[in-house]
Amino acid sequence: MAQMQKMGSTAGRINRLWVWKLFGIFFWLNVILIGIVAYHLDLFELVRGDGLGLQWDEFAEIQARLQPIFVPIFIMQGAILLWQLLFGARRVRRRLRPLYEMAELADKLSAEVQTGAARFHNLEAAISQISPTQTDRLDTGDADLQGLEHALNNLLERMRDNYRQQARFVSDASHELRTPIAVIQGYVNMLDRWGKEDEKVLAESIAAIQSESVHMQRLVEQLLFLARGDIGKIQMSKEPVELTAMLKEVYDESKMIDSDHEYAIELPDGPVETVGDPGLVKQVARILTDNAAKYSPSGSTIRLKAGQGPDGGVFFQVQDEGQGMAGDDVPHIFERFYRSDSSRTKSTGGTGLGLSIAKWIVDKHGGYFDVLTWEGLGTRIVVHLPSVV
Repeated sequence: MAQMQKMGSTAGRINRLWVWKLFGIFFWLNVILIGIVAYHLDLFELVRGDGLGLQWDEFAEIQARLQPIFVPIFIMQGAILLWQLLFGARRVRRRLRPLYEMAELADKLSAEVQTGAARFHNLEAAISQISPTQTDRLDTGDADLQGLEHALNNLLERMRDNYRQQARFVSDASHELRTPIAVIQGYVNMLDRWGKEDEKVLAESIAAIQSESVHMQRLVEQLLFLARGDIGKIQMSKEPVELTAMLKEVYDESKMIDSDHEYAIELPDGPVETVGDPGLVKQVARILTDNAAKYSPSGSTIRLKAGQGPDGGVFFQVQDEGQGMAGDDVPHIFERFYRSDSSRTKSTGGTGLGLSIAKWIVDKHGGYFDVLTWEGLGTRIVVHLPSVV
């Protein structure tokens, strides 16, 4: 209301100034017109002497000649001035309204910016009080910030999940490295005490140290592979990969080095091709085959298969007749160092990183896994990959 009153007062002043200016324009215009008309009508000849006075009849004659011309002009000018005086302020207000609306909007935006700054300051203070490791949630009580708070809470939850996974990864890696180091240290101490005289102790210690050294070397290599993969240092080639030939190589190698299990393979007649790094794709097949052998009883059959998927992609799979997994374990089997409780109780010699490496490779090739398992019956893992277009 105050802004409207201020705008009305300003419009009135502007209109009055314009009326006075218009009156001055009309006055001098009339003087010039009268002079021009008088000159053309030879009215100056009626002026006698020095022009300081006129006879009454001469003045009446001049008035009679000019009146028909200028009376309509004076009436029209008076009407214009009266109309401008009465209604001009309204027109000025219409012209000024956008400017005042802009001023009001600027004031409103300024107030909102100040309010928003205070809100974000409160939000910043609330964020600074949240613990990165606890289950605190961001809540400022401001309804306008609920969407932002929800997004930040989701981000915090993902960060906490990553933090927990990293903490578990470091803990498990430390445990996996601590165990062989402790074993090696124990056998070294035993060698130092009795190995010089007892050949049996010497042979046992050397075999144990060799075994643990190989385990440590494999663990370190897998850790380095994942670390290089996380920072993008692994160079991958892109070329056609014939899955039937690759799986046949894995089948032949497994039969040669593993005599405790039976191996069967099922391949289609035609080629099954994808695009990727041949060595890394073969590494996935080896990891799955090694896992199947580790968790399958002696004499059981491990089946390999490749083919064309129903979605137009290609696949290869490894199926065992082992102990299977519990349903709660399946979502976690690709996490680093994760092993189900049943596998932890067995001396399998695994590091818990094989499936993590396999998942990293398959993800980089644009593929995905299908896992079908049943406790006591076995597990089937299918690797789906895009086909050659």
